Order: sequence, then C-alpha cells, then structure tokens
Amino acid sequence: MRNLMKEHGAEALIGLFVVLVAVWFAYTSWQRTGGGRVSHAMQVTALFPSASGVSVGTDVRVAGLKIGQVSSLHLDPKTYQAEATLALDPSVKLPADSSAAITSEGFLGAYYISMIPGGDSTPLKNGDTILDTQGAVDLMSMVGQFINRSGSDGAAKSDTPASNMAAPAAQP
Repeated sequence: MRNLMKEHGAEALIGLFVVLVAVWFAYTSWQRTGGGRVSHAMQVTALFPSASGVSVGTDVRVAGLKIGQVSSLHLDPKTYQAEATLALDPSVKLPADSSAAITSEGFLGAYYISMIPGGDSTPLKNGDTILDTQGAVDLMSMVGQFINRSGSDGAAKSDTPASNMAAPAAQP
C-alpha cells in the first residue's frame, strides 16, 4: 500500500483537487440559483407585464447594491402577468410605494430587478404586492423596428422635389 501511494500520490492529489473544485462549483450554483434562500427574508410579490431575462435567483438591487433575489416566478392566471416573488433583506426598509423595473447591466449584460424607492413613510411588509412595475425592454424588437422604419423613411425623404433640385446659379 505504501509503495502504491508513492507511485500514484500525484494522481491522488489531482483527484482531490478536482473533487474540491466540483463541491465548490455545486455550492456556488446552489446559492446563485436560489437554492440556498435565506429563511428570514421578507417575501414581496411584484407583477410584471414581461419578465424576459429574469429567472429564479436573479438579483434584486437598490442603487446597484444587491438586497435580495427572485425566489419564484410564475404566470398569474387572472391578469396574465408574470408574478415574481422577491426575497428581500428585512434590514432594508423600502417605502411601500416603491416601484420595480427589470433592467440590464449593459447592452448585452445580465438582467436584474431594480427597486426604485418611493416617498411613503410606511415600509414594505412581508406579503405586500408591488404593482408599479416595468417589464424588460425587448432590444431585438426595437432594433428590428428601427431597421424597418429607417428603410421606408429614407425612400420617402429622397422623393421630395426640393431635395433633388440644385440651387440656381446667381446671374450677373
């Protein structure tokens, strides 16, 4: 046995390293996807017209700082809106009239829910619903609309007689 460890010690250390990396990856994935939700988090519901880009585990931020995450997401059968349950840090006292918007970190960045604090003196409570929401902007449809409109507008503008005529030359 001792001779076997001398010959294969390097392989055993590499195997141990691979197992440790796999455990770290599994733990990080569990936390990132909402599997490791905090039990004392405040649960608030938000109704969005479109929840494109949002999934369980998506960050909820105020002023760019993470204060929670999306804990569940499903379709409301009455209003056909996306109902997102947000698990928020109870130490952050957001006003009851706060609003929520789905936004991205950049043109191709990840999506998150941005909370915009209101002016009410009453804070959000566990079980409250946020109705003032803005869904995600579909960038691909906006680009498509811009391309389609620019092609038709350009042809219409070049047909005007004023744009095809040159200025008359000054006579002596």
